[in-house]
Amino acid sequence: MYAIKIELKLNNKERILMRKHSGYARFVYNYGLALTQELYFVGVRGSITKQINEIKKVFTGYTKKQPENQWMNQLSSKVYQRAFMDLGQAYQRWAKGLSGKPAFKSKKDGDSFTVYDSNGKVLALSGKKIRIPTLGIFRLKEELPCSYVTQTFTISRQAEKWYVSCAVDAEKIPPTYHPQEAVGIDLGVKCFCTLSDGSQIEAPKFYKQAKTKLAKAQWQNRNKQSGNRRQGVKQSNRAKKFYDSIAKKHARSSNQRKDFLHKTTTDISRKFYRIRIEDLNVSGMLANRKLSSAISDLGFYEFRRQLIYKSEFFRTKVEVIDRWYPSSKLCSLCGSKHDNLKLSDRVYQCQNKSCLAHTITMDRDLNAAYNLLNAPPDFVRLAQSEVTLVDKK
Repeated sequence: MYAIKIELKLNNKERILMRKHSGYARFVYNYGLALTQELYFVGVRGSITKQINEIKKVFTGYTKKQPENQWMNQLSSKVYQRAFMDLGQAYQRWAKGLSGKPAFKSKKDGDSFTVYDSNGKVLALSGKKIRIPTLGIFRLKEELPCSYVTQTFTISRQAEKWYVSCAVDAEKIPPTYHPQEAVGIDLGVKCFCTLSDGSQIEAPKFYKQAKTKLAKAQWQNRNKQSGNRRQGVKQSNRAKKFYDSIAKKHARSSNQRKDFLHKTTTDISRKFYRIRIEDLNVSGMLANRKLSSAISDLGFYEFRRQLIYKSEFFRTKVEVIDRWYPSSKLCSLCGSKHDNLKLSDRVYQCQNKSCLAHTITMDRDLNAAYNLLNAPPDFVRLAQSEVTLVDKK
């Protein structure tokens, strides 16, 4: 099973409909979360699933029937049912340590909601139109190449663009073989990744390229009336247009980064069977104020996440090397350790005079990639599809 995501081509009436449903889902999610917290504070203990089921009954039998909530009857009932399901899944992920404690949703978090067909799986026909259960038929920016069997549809917004995504009940056919057996990948700021086969991949600095335009736009609109809810000051129309344009610029750089990472991880997964990467402490690296902007712009964590989940499609084996393994300081030929190696040193020269690497210099990242490829079994573990909070630290 895999997912597809495609942009919707909506008119103003359809955009308003989508915003209403996303606000409905956000309202129900916060409603259920507030009641579960109140039950905990008054001393009610028990299964969170049973609590949410009882809250759902109260919402259906009482809250929806109140005069001030009659607007809910004009929207899809599948939205609020799915919102309660999402709340239950959020608590389950928190209990397993896969995510933080469920928090209240805000408009600033974006717009998204999910609907499904209660009668079972439906057929999304090929073409430039798609039928979304309980919502209707909508146009697509791109044509669906073939028909898909699915049941759940998630609609989301990013910078005034609406997308629909659905899980396809099918399996991708993996490649019959991989041209090369194994590879070690060393990630870096100067060069995005260096492979043990000698190839290097440079990553464009998408956010750095957009920084100049963002700074210029913000300076030109420095006197716009942004609004203040506490003081009762409304936001001006030009300020709304400005923030929409800023969101589009950020979305463009984000989409460019995703496109680069997807193409890179796909090429690596098709070429190599066993992939070894280092368990980088990304959160700790972001604490360095001189490198934090460049590191976040490269997307190290997203690179690792894509390699792991694509391993099921391409039948690859992704292994993670312990972060305390000194891959950069070890000589890939003799194994001696260079304790005086600095971050500014871009070439590696072995300190062992009897080693061949003592007379010649080697690229620092390439030497690290060799060491990652040949790391001892004690420092190697299989990458997991779900990353816990402990792994992120």
